[in-house]
Amino acid sequence: QLQLVESGGGLVQPGGSLRVSCGASGFTLDDYAIGWFRQAPGKEREGVSCISAGGITNYKDSVKGRFTISRDNAKNTVYLQMNSLKPEDTAVYFCATAKVFRGCVPAWYDYWGQGTQVTVSS
Repeated sequence: QLQLVESGGGLVQPGGSLRVSCGASGFTLDDYAIGWFRQAPGKEREGVSCISAGGITNYKDSVKGRFTISRDNAKNTVYLQMNSLKPEDTAVYFCATAKVFRGCVPAWYDYWGQGTQVTVSS
């Protein structure tokens, strides 16, 4: 059974850090572009950071310098390291796959995990 599973979300104070992980079972992530997206209540899903199979990355402007996406093909996992978190980063974070890397638009990604909640609050 093909499955993408996000983990690592939680509650963190402003200025804190979290690392969320996207693991796959039933298939390997090596050949796919992987994206991290988020959706806050009442808002549309938006691209946060995406990485191609070859390691090309892009980031939403508001997270540049704070978030880092990386992939560990040996562990079949993609990570999103989030530092200097702000309350406006609060959302459900999803990972998704795409066979072709064209950027970080949700509509370009085919297979989605269930999401992990990230809450930034004091």
